[in-house]
Amino acid sequence: MKKNVFIIISILLVASYLIVAVTQFNLQPNDFRCKKVEVIIKDTSDVNLITKSGVVEMLKSRGIQLIGKRMNEIDTRHLEKEACRYPLVRNVECYKTLGGKICFEVSQRIPILHIMNQYGDDYYIDNIGQIIPALPSAIAYRPIVTGCADKWYTTNFLYKLGVYIYYNNFWRAAIQQINILPGRNIELIPRIGNHIIYLGGINHYDEKLNRLFVFYQQGLSKVGWNKYSRISLEFNNQIICTKRADVMAADSIK
Repeated sequence: MKKNVFIIISILLVASYLIVAVTQFNLQPNDFRCKKVEVIIKDTSDVNLITKSGVVEMLKSRGIQLIGKRMNEIDTRHLEKEACRYPLVRNVECYKTLGGKICFEVSQRIPILHIMNQYGDDYYIDNIGQIIPALPSAIAYRPIVTGCADKWYTTNFLYKLGVYIYYNNFWRAAIQQINILPGRNIELIPRIGNHIIYLGGINHYDEKLNRLFVFYQQGLSKVGWNKYSRISLEFNNQIICTKRADVMAADSIK
């Protein structure tokens, strides 16, 4: 019973606040003007491609000047649409405050792969498979994708592998390059070790990389990171390793 009373009181307080807030906005004089613009960038702990000043300058470049403008003439929905035109912005919430401030809460797009293929393309793919132009002012250090990585393949299939790598702490630190061979078979080039990881097709990439992670822990860490030139994960439940030529020569001498 007490809990229900508390809920009812809370609802009444919130409703009262909203009524007062709306009333205050309506009572503002027609010449009440914008005094300040505040930009809040979300997700800065993971991505830091957008700056507050960059958002303000982008709006100015579109002829939007808010300071000194009458608050009742400012259309927040229009401002949201204009701010979302910025290539690195995923979503914007814009609202007014009683003190004459216009606030923008900006969510960033999350680049996961940097495409630099054999066709001369240079762009990023985000975590939902959409293209982000490579802007000089925004640099994200992501695995570089080379070879036969056309836009259809990267936006429909390869980005899923990129998402898996990005959100896995180990593989995010380990993989520096993804090379797409003719036939869309995949090679991964790690930062540690002098070998190439051959995935084959993109199917079951998570199972393949989980299998390799176990091999790294239980096998490669013991025999040495530079013993093999190629590690193939193409076939189910198998890891096929090719020894480096210099290692084979050393073994034959022994």
